[in-house]
Order: sequence, then structure tokens, then C-alpha cells
Amino acid sequence: MADETLIRLTATEAVARLRRGEVSPLELIEAAAARIAAVEPAVNALPTLCLDRAREHAERLMRGEGREAEGEPGWLAGLPVTIKDLLDVAGVRTTYGSPIFRDHVPERSHPLVERIERKGGIVVAKSNTPEFGAGGSTFNEVFGRTRNPWNTALTCGGSTGGGAVALATGECWLSQGSDHGGSLRRPATYCGVVGLRPSPGRVTRGTSNNLFSPLSVQGPMARNVPDVALFLDTMAGWDLLDPLTCEAPAVPYARAVAEAERALPLRIAFTPDFNGGLAVDRETREICAREVRRFEDLGCTVELAAPDLGPLEEAFLVLRAQQFVVDRERQLETHRHLLKPDIVWNTERGLAATPSRLAWAERERAAWYRRVAALFARYDVFVTPGAATPAFDVMLRHPETVDGKRLGNYMAASLINAAITLAGCPAVAVPCGFDRYGRPVGLQVVAPPRQEARALQAAALFERLTGLDRLLPIAPRPGTVPPPS
Repeated sequence: MADETLIRLTATEAVARLRRGEVSPLELIEAAAARIAAVEPAVNALPTLCLDRAREHAERLMRGEGREAEGEPGWLAGLPVTIKDLLDVAGVRTTYGSPIFRDHVPERSHPLVERIERKGGIVVAKSNTPEFGAGGSTFNEVFGRTRNPWNTALTCGGSTGGGAVALATGECWLSQGSDHGGSLRRPATYCGVVGLRPSPGRVTRGTSNNLFSPLSVQGPMARNVPDVALFLDTMAGWDLLDPLTCEAPAVPYARAVAEAERALPLRIAFTPDFNGGLAVDRETREICAREVRRFEDLGCTVELAAPDLGPLEEAFLVLRAQQFVVDRERQLETHRHLLKPDIVWNTERGLAATPSRLAWAERERAAWYRRVAALFARYDVFVTPGAATPAFDVMLRHPETVDGKRLGNYMAASLINAAITLAGCPAVAVPCGFDRYGRPVGLQVVAPPRQEARALQAAALFERLTGLDRLLPIAPRPGTVPPPS
């Protein structure tokens, strides 16, 4: 098969052909390598390659070695994948996007990487990320900026930006990522792919020092919803090293998505901006409000409804800052000059917080969850725009304004995603259209905690109505920066 044909296979199609012996893992690796060589100069999504390591892994699989997980849900059968440069891959340069770790080469892989490789995934590259994953635009002092393939003058979002671009351009079939304030959902929205933030505990975080915090999670990204479900099956399950993890569900996610018509969401709550509580780009609001009505073609009821946000933005910033204290306090003491200003700001904000302020933020988070739970008592899924604004200038750290409102910090455009983070809910970002400048726009489909299958099923039904996944992969396109919203 020609490389061009192989890169256009979905992950689900590629795995099916691998299982039938119609294509080999080595052929897919070479197809990915050729595509990476062709598009990387324009996008800078995969700065670290490990193709020889991947070939050695493929040869072992082809000899019948390392196939103990064959037949388990999520078996990838030798499919090439990318790993975000926040997770260790044994013997492969892993920088976390930081000059502090510019030359770091770990001896052992992160537990999630070990799980993916045990399930037949072959790591071909590390995807670019902001420094320590902090930021809504993917750039760092080690590898530079990653560009949006729909318009290379624009950002791909962050922090799983490299993974989203690699998928959209056909450099890989599946991308591993992580999410705190939208790091799987926002880049997916900006790049026209699908990203899932799972519930806390669905996927191991392994080596994290914030093992008991539900804010940051690991998760899958792909070109369509069935592929995301497949990759979630690869990742999901109990892990001794992560006390929040739970067993994988009895029904694999891939099967749940294939049978989505049997689980039609009868009542859908939609909000374009949380009753005016968030600044959201006007055209984004209009596109999402129009496209969510596609659910009505399936017989669903779509109603405007949203819980009141209250002072949630401040509560999120307080709780996020505490995670930075756990993760970055020591580096602030020893390598302050090498940390970007956003990380210094977040960490110092956490160090200055009083116990009373932390207690206030926890009370606000609990109250917010109760309001979200009340919404889910009336609706099957909750839908919002996937991001508050479309992709912006790649040279900016964050959008300067949204809907005419000037933003005060680099996280200010992320609350539409961070609100779902604070509720502990799974959420799928799925494409829904393009704005007048050709920038992708998406929906965020949210389900109650631990109900990933419900969110994936609703997103899959929507995706079948739009057919937008069939536009991928694309070749990088040059362009100009639209005026700010």
C-alpha cells in the first residue's frame, strides 16, 4: 500500500488491517516517517523522533513477542502513536518543554507509556508541548512554536498542541495527551480533531506528585470519535501506582461507540456562554448554537440551560496554583531564571494563598459540582463550545481579547473548559464547523462523572451527522492572522 493511502486510514481501520495481516507495523512506521518528513518543516509538531526504537518494537511484535495483551480491549496490534513530551519514554529524550531538562533521557517509561506499549502501541515520536504543559499555545524554549495546519500563522492551542497537529496532518493515527484546564480539548478544537478529557481515575497518572488531585488527567486524542474510544480502551484501567484509578468498564468504549444509536441522548442542555457569564467569540457562539441543533435530527430535545458559574474562575485559579506549588516550588527555588513567567506567576500565587482562601476555593468547587449534578438530573449531556475563541496568532502566549473583553492572564480564555475540569466530568471536543476565516470550531460534549461512554456516544452521533472527520488528514496551509475577536 502507498504511504498516502496508509496515512489516510483511521486508527480503527489501521488496527483492523494489522490484525488481519494486510499491513505490517513496519509499513505503518515508514508511512508515518515519510509524512513526518514532509510536513514537519511547516508545523513543528513532533520535534523528537524515535523511529529506530519503533522499528525494533515492530520487529519484536512481528516475531510474536510482546503480544500478551492481544485480544484485550484497546489492543493496537503495532499501530504507531505519539506521546506528549511530558511523559517519559525509556531511552528517548524527554524535556517536558523545559530548558531545565533539555538533555534529559529517562531510563524507564511512564506507567501509561508502558501500558500503551503493552497493548501494542508503538511510540514513534514525542509531541511538542508548552513548558511543563502550562499554556494555551504550544511553544517552549527548547523546540520553539508548533503551528496550526489549517493556517500556519495561527496557534494550535495547548498544551497537547503537537499531538493535535500530528493527527490533523497525518503524521500519526493516535496521540496521547493530558488535560488540566483544556489541554486535550482546546487543541483538538483548534485543529479539527477529537480530544477526550476522561474522569479523574480513568487513566493512570503514575509518577505525578499530585496523585490525589483530580485536576490533571491523561487521555486520548484522535481524528474521530471511534478512534478516541479505541485509544481510551488502551489506556483505561486500575493501576497500583495511581490511587484514584478504577477498573476498566465491562463494555469497552469502542463497542459502546459502535452501538451509539442504542443510547440516544434524549435531552441535551446547551449553553453558548454560561448565561453570559463567560466571554465567548460571537461567531463561535453562533456556529455552535446552530450546529448543536443537528441533534434534533435524531429526535433529541435541545434546550438552553447551564448552571450558574458564580466565582468559579477565581476558585479555579486558587486550586490550580496549589498544584503548581506541589509541582514547581523546588524548581522555582533552584531554576527560577529558566522558568517562563506564567509558571512563576502560578507558583507564587499558590505560595501566597492562605488556608482560608484554599478552604473558600474548595467550598466553591463543591457548590459548583452540586449545581452541575442538578443539571444532569434533568439532562443526559451538557454541550458548550469547545473553546471560547478560535485559534489566534501563533506569536501570542494567549488571545489578548475575547468578544471585545481584554484578558488579564494566560488562563482567562480557558474557563469554558476549566469549569468542566472542576466538576470532575468527562468531556469530548468534537469538530462542528469553521468560522469565516476558515478556523475550526468545535463543541464540548460533557457527561456526568465516570460516564465517558455517554459523552463518546453523543459525540459519535454528532460526528456522523457532520462528516467533518472525513476532511482529515490535511497538508499544512499558510495564511494570515485574522483580526482579534
